[in-house]
Amino acid sequence: MARTTSSATTSRTLRIALGLALLSAFSFGSSGAMARALIDTGWTAGAAVLVRLGGTAVLLTLVLVISRRGRVRISLSSLRILVLYGVVAMAGTQFAFFNAVRTLDVGVAILLEFTAPVLLLGWTAARSRRWPRPWTLTGAALALLGLACVIEVWHTTAVDLGGVVWGLAAAVCLAAFFVISARQEADLPPLVMAAGGTAVGAAVIGLTGAIGVVPLGFATRDTLLAGVAVGWWVPALWLVAVSTGIAYLTGIAAIHHLGTRSASFVALTEVLFAALVAWALLAQLPGAWQLVGGALIVSGIVLVQRDEAVNPDETTTAVEGAHPV
Repeated sequence: MARTTSSATTSRTLRIALGLALLSAFSFGSSGAMARALIDTGWTAGAAVLVRLGGTAVLLTLVLVISRRGRVRISLSSLRILVLYGVVAMAGTQFAFFNAVRTLDVGVAILLEFTAPVLLLGWTAARSRRWPRPWTLTGAALALLGLACVIEVWHTTAVDLGGVVWGLAAAVCLAAFFVISARQEADLPPLVMAAGGTAVGAAVIGLTGAIGVVPLGFATRDTLLAGVAVGWWVPALWLVAVSTGIAYLTGIAAIHHLGTRSASFVALTEVLFAALVAWALLAQLPGAWQLVGGALIVSGIVLVQRDEAVNPDETTTAVEGAHPV
């Protein structure tokens, strides 16, 4: 009887954790549509990133102080990693991604960003001077084929070239995030990384904006979501509270119960949620080639992750982890 009760409790816990992982993927995936709504009213990408990171830094710092009662000690080596994480994974990834959605459909931009594992495979293979295993190479080839379909390389005017460059820049920053995460220190648990990273990222965007490197433009006009005029503060608040705050907290809780491997597979639904939210709120419907390309990219990443699950090594261990966008 006790064993049956324990099994039922475990099953219920896993269902709740799966729900939290899906909620996290949905929350992260909604960021592109909300940023695009603000940009369409006159905001710059830098302004959207600053509000998102700054607001989230305050929110997560409060959660951190309450949960750990102010007991947070970070070594000097961990502080360096935290600063690098904030600059590259937080500020860099989000700034590049929001610039991509400025001229591209949200679904296309996030698919470009999700090619990060393929870029990482190339970097680690070159560094170790070893070719990835056959199934890993097959997955990478599928992802690259999917990328070609998404941007429709056979049509020179199919998508905005500048947006593609920004999307690939986001992929590079995301690949760097995986590398940084693999070096995570014991005194940098996920919540500390998220709170500290958003604070560092906000400071970087704020400083570069103050000296004129990153344009910071805000607007107070109403924006359109699903054809309805709403105040600018609605997508701004959503970016902070849902797309970052709830996304990180639910993601951390899901990883705790599901494990990094399972949670990373569920995180792939972020692509689907991003496309669905953009369709519902911005009337952005991916074309046939984008849908085909998206399926190939996701399938390629799944192949890489499944191969790593059976044969883990340095070449692919960094492709899993929480998504910083």
